[in-house]
Amino acid sequence: MNSSFFKYFLFTFFILYFPNQANAFQYDTGRFSFRLNGYGTAGFLEPDFQEPNFINDWRIRTQMNYGFSSGKSLGLVYALDAAAVDENKFMREAFLFFEKNAMGRIEFGFTDSIARKLSVGLPDVGGLRVNDKPLFYKKIPPKGAVISDTILTTGRSALRTNIASVSKNGLQYGFSISGITDDYNYSLDGALKIKNSSGKIKTVYSVGASFMDKPDNYRTDSYTPRVTADWRAQVSSGMNLQYNSWIWGVSARLIYDEKPIGAISDGLAVGSGISYDILNYSLSLTYIFSDTGIWNRSIEDYIDHTAVASFRYKYSENLDGWMSLGITTETPFLAVGLRISF
Repeated sequence: MNSSFFKYFLFTFFILYFPNQANAFQYDTGRFSFRLNGYGTAGFLEPDFQEPNFINDWRIRTQMNYGFSSGKSLGLVYALDAAAVDENKFMREAFLFFEKNAMGRIEFGFTDSIARKLSVGLPDVGGLRVNDKPLFYKKIPPKGAVISDTILTTGRSALRTNIASVSKNGLQYGFSISGITDDYNYSLDGALKIKNSSGKIKTVYSVGASFMDKPDNYRTDSYTPRVTADWRAQVSSGMNLQYNSWIWGVSARLIYDEKPIGAISDGLAVGSGISYDILNYSLSLTYIFSDTGIWNRSIEDYIDHTAVASFRYKYSENLDGWMSLGITTETPFLAVGLRISF
């Protein structure tokens, strides 16, 4: 039996055996609290509607908090997922944090930058991880360098400090600094998020920026070459608009490398998506355009168009099935799967 399938089978059995045991994953006593959550997805993807390929995706996240005074707490977060294991990493994130309800939060450890945490992604109801290293590229390798994620990222492999404010009147902002790594000298990130939840139309806007000094054989995107350059700058922005059960979103990411050495990995990624919920059913249509090599006129750009239409049916609070039909790198595909969350 395929080892990945066997692991997922055990995970599925565990969740289904305790379908209503929410307290099994949350423990609170006095000032201390512990939470465990995650999901598992198993299914198949058929490139060109031919031989099916097994796919699996999962994530487990634990968080411990200790409230040492009113409105103040210390905590620890550890998470592991399939994307990290694919890259031979033993964690997705692992960090300490201090939180003050009236002011905000400080994080220290290995985690995403504040520019990614305050970002706005594209609507998608499928199980192919459109906003985070998509699974379809894992089974259908692109023919060139693809910036598959429209959300800014500087990785999770360097020691990082994040500072984020609380949301006041819908406004939240933050800053990041990272270093102590062989991949680059340092990285500085900043982000702003504006949320309007009042009225019939709800909106969320975000903008983020990053500067990385001397990246050295470093790669934050799975489907682009490693970058070695004097410096890398990134800008990203996104917007989600919700009206009743409709959500429409757009996002974009721009990457520039100064004096890169070797293969080109910077460029532009732009995407848009729309989703609709009715009862236990959800539908979405997502499109991403990637253009790599736009700054270097001595080489030909590599352009990729990806479109994914997805359908999801929610059987229960933590069990649902999904199906996606899409095309990427000139290859159409069909994918179906089962998702369990807790």
